[in-house]
Amino acid sequence: MAEQRKGLSGYTTGTCAQAAAKAAAVCLLTGRKEEKVTVKLPGGQCITLQPELWETEPDLVSCAVKKYSGDDPDVTNGVYVYASVSRTETEGILLDGGVGVGRVTKPGLDQPVGAAAINRIPRKMICQTAEEVLEASGMPGGLQIIISIPDGVKLAAKTFNPRLGIEGGISVLGTTGIVEPMSEKALIDTIQVEINVKRAEGRAWLIAAPGNYGLDFLKETYGIPAEIAVKCSNYVGETIDMAVDSGAKGLVFAAHIGKFIKVAAGIMNTHSRYGDARMEVAASAMLRAGLPAQMARAALDCGTTDEMLSLMKDEERNKFLEALLDRIQFYLQNRAGEMKCGAVIFSNQSGMLGMTKNADALLQKASKELVEQ
Repeated sequence: MAEQRKGLSGYTTGTCAQAAAKAAAVCLLTGRKEEKVTVKLPGGQCITLQPELWETEPDLVSCAVKKYSGDDPDVTNGVYVYASVSRTETEGILLDGGVGVGRVTKPGLDQPVGAAAINRIPRKMICQTAEEVLEASGMPGGLQIIISIPDGVKLAAKTFNPRLGIEGGISVLGTTGIVEPMSEKALIDTIQVEINVKRAEGRAWLIAAPGNYGLDFLKETYGIPAEIAVKCSNYVGETIDMAVDSGAKGLVFAAHIGKFIKVAAGIMNTHSRYGDARMEVAASAMLRAGLPAQMARAALDCGTTDEMLSLMKDEERNKFLEALLDRIQFYLQNRAGEMKCGAVIFSNQSGMLGMTKNADALLQKASKELVEQ
C-alpha cells in the first residue's frame, strides 16, 4: 500500500500580520529592510516569512506578507496581509484594523462590538512582537500598527463573517499560528461562534440548518431570515452538543430529507464520507410503517430521496414520513438530553414533508423570541 501523503501546513492571517508588523517596525526604527523575518508562534516554535510590497515614508513604514494556507481549503490563500507602522508619543502599542479587516457589530464574538476583528491571540502576538522590537531599538514612545487585507472586502462574502456580525472584511485569526490541513475543526469552531452570538443576543431557542437549502426553506416557509439560523453543515451531533453546553432551551433543525434521513439511523455527521445509507434507512422506515416489502426493496435501488418518495402514494408517504420522523426525533432527543430538540424536513420537489412532534412548538418559541427582541 502506498504511503499516504501528509497534508501541508500553512500559516494563519494572524501570523502574516505578526511578521509584517515586525518587519515594518524594524524598518521604521532602524532603517533596515529585512528580506526575511522570523517570528515566534503562540506554541513557542518559530517561523520565517518574507515581507514584500514595501512602502516607506519618514514617519511610516508598510509591508505585506503573502498568506499560504497549505492544504487547507481557505479562501484567504494567496492574499497579502499588510501592516503599516508609525511612531506615537505615548508608550505602548496601538493596534487596529484597516481596509479589508472586518469590524465586530454583534456581541458574543472574540472581540467587543466596534473593535477590529483581530482575534485575541493574534492581537497578543502582534503586540508582543512589536514591543520586543521597540525595546531593542531603545527608542522612546510607542507604535501604532494598522493591519489591512485589501482583498478582504470581497473575500468576506465567501466566509461566515456577514452571518456572524463582522462587517467590511475578514478576520485576522489563529490560535496556533499554523493552518493545519484540516478544515473540519475550523467549521465546527465557526458553528460554536454562531451559537455563542445567538446566545449573547439573548436567544434561548435556536434554529439550525445544514446549508443554503435549509436557510432558503426557513425564509420562504416561515419568513425567518438566514442570519437568524445557525448554519451547521454536516455536524448535527456537534451542533446539538454545543447548543446544550451553551445553556440553550431548545434547538430545531430545518433540513433537506437527503441529509436528515441519515439521522433516523442515529448518524450524526451527514457527510457522505462517513457513509450514505439513505436508501437503507428509507427501506427500514417503509417496513416500520407497514408498507410492502417489495416497495422497500425498490427503494434500495433509488438514486435520490425524491425518486424514493415517488414510489409512494400520498397515504403511503404519510405513513412512511411518520415512521421516519419518529426515529429522527428519537435520536435527536437522545443526543440532546434535557434540551428540547426537533426537526422539520423538506425536499426541493415537494417542499415541506413533515416535522417531528415538538418541532412546531420549538419554531413558535424561536419566532416569538425574535419578535420580542
